Amino acid sequence: MTFSKIVDNVNSQGPFQFLIMVLLGLPVLGLANHNLLQIFTAATPAHHCRPPPNASAGPWVLPMGPNGKPESCLQFVHPPNASLPNDTRGATEPCRDGWVYDVSDRDSIVTEWDLVCDSNKLTEMAQSVFMAGMVMGGILLGSLSDRFGRKPILSFSYLLLAASGSGAAFSPAFPVYMALRFLCGFSIAGVTLSSMILSIEWVSTRMRAITSVGIGYFYTTGQFVLPGLAYAIPQWRWLQLTVSAPFFAFFLLSWWIPESIRWMVLSGKFMKALKTLRWVAAFNRKEEEAEKISLEELKANLHKEVSMAKTKLSIADLFRTPILRRVTFCLCLAWFATGFAYYSLAMAVGEFGVNLYILQLIFGGVDIPAKFLAILSMSYLGRHNTEVATLLLAGTTILALIFVPSDLPTLRTVLAVFGKGCLSSSFSCLFLYTSELYPTVIRQTGMGISNLLARIGSMTAPLVRITAEWNPFVPSVIFGTITLLGGSASLFLPETRNQPLPETLDDMEKRSPRAKEPKREPEAEKDSQRTPLQPCRPDLGPS
Repeated sequence: MTFSKIVDNVNSQGPFQFLIMVLLGLPVLGLANHNLLQIFTAATPAHHCRPPPNASAGPWVLPMGPNGKPESCLQFVHPPNASLPNDTRGATEPCRDGWVYDVSDRDSIVTEWDLVCDSNKLTEMAQSVFMAGMVMGGILLGSLSDRFGRKPILSFSYLLLAASGSGAAFSPAFPVYMALRFLCGFSIAGVTLSSMILSIEWVSTRMRAITSVGIGYFYTTGQFVLPGLAYAIPQWRWLQLTVSAPFFAFFLLSWWIPESIRWMVLSGKFMKALKTLRWVAAFNRKEEEAEKISLEELKANLHKEVSMAKTKLSIADLFRTPILRRVTFCLCLAWFATGFAYYSLAMAVGEFGVNLYILQLIFGGVDIPAKFLAILSMSYLGRHNTEVATLLLAGTTILALIFVPSDLPTLRTVLAVFGKGCLSSSFSCLFLYTSELYPTVIRQTGMGISNLLARIGSMTAPLVRITAEWNPFVPSVIFGTITLLGGSASLFLPETRNQPLPETLDDMEKRSPRAKEPKREPEAEKDSQRTPLQPCRPDLGPS
């Protein structure tokens, strides 16, 4: 009996699968709030130069921009006065005394620390620093999870996110805020990796796609919750605290989540693994199945896997064999393209000329049909076809935005929503697909590297958006082209639908097409083995 069948016998179609999905999914709901929080906490309201203290009591006259509206970052050097020479009457300069903001509805980090005009790029930098935290978390926490277990890293990440997120609400200065947001991103990487790995390794083979996308729906729900919270809590500090404090409770709830049974077995903790298996079987009312499993049987069936796991694997092992190199390269490009393009659209909600709260609800709502279609496509068409199609469609949609003028906001919004839905389906597919491609002994490391590339993509996206100051078409060309490259790379990945999870590197090698092809003997060797037929002489008959 293979290890996958042992887990399936005690955990297939039982209430434990629902319990593990809820315990892991509820915190994922809060991750959407943190990932997209700066849409609201870094919103830039209408603003103009503050009048100098010695200004007259009359109306403050501002220079007009090309769009016919007052300039946000310029003021007259001299107040308009008919007695001035014509060459100095319209001279302008940057704001010298700060800015006046229209904060009738809400405040933000922009209004508190004057992140406008020449400092407006600091908001994009803050988001990039947050994503950089995810990059570092993917590197460090992925390896630590393979060494110390999924559950300890998950609990630590919950606590760190609660502490750093709550601390950001009390930041006295912008550099402190960015440092704490970096820690938020670092901990979110640990939550994401451990949650998805635990959900994949604990559920039965047939339920993997449903559980993976089911947890994704918790993230979608979080996208609905965020606009409501932002509308009800217009103060950015209180909003930051509201989305962070629940993770203290999630930290306490994490002690009810059992450690990955696969990790325990491959780490040599057989007694603990057997005890956990029997507890899960009792929870699912399958005591008879649990009694059939003995410690000796567990060791005998998994002797090869355990001996392979004793070899310490590192990031370098992801590139050791041809099949691992190909899978790692293609997955990294697909993850980078998905994160790169996803956050280019998600963080540009305020640029489509539609109400910010309504558009965020629409952007969150598109995930519902997108993830549902992802379930159907992964279950019936396969993971490979789903990933290729979603990335190619998303890349084509982003490039199409180049040809839609800005005075057609509805059409631009429709294309952006469709592209975001395709990328959401790509994320749902990649989390499951990557977990099924990498063997258990190096799965968390592979997931960490893949997530690292997604976070590098999401970290780079705000910086690429700055290139719109030179030409508004440049960001769409870059985002669309990279997404098409990610879809093309996915063409070279193998299918994993309805296959057991690989436990060792040998299991992965057996899945390669070359391993399944029968070895062909060289023609020269075949010729040497041929016996030429001799003509039968008439005097020799059959004896």
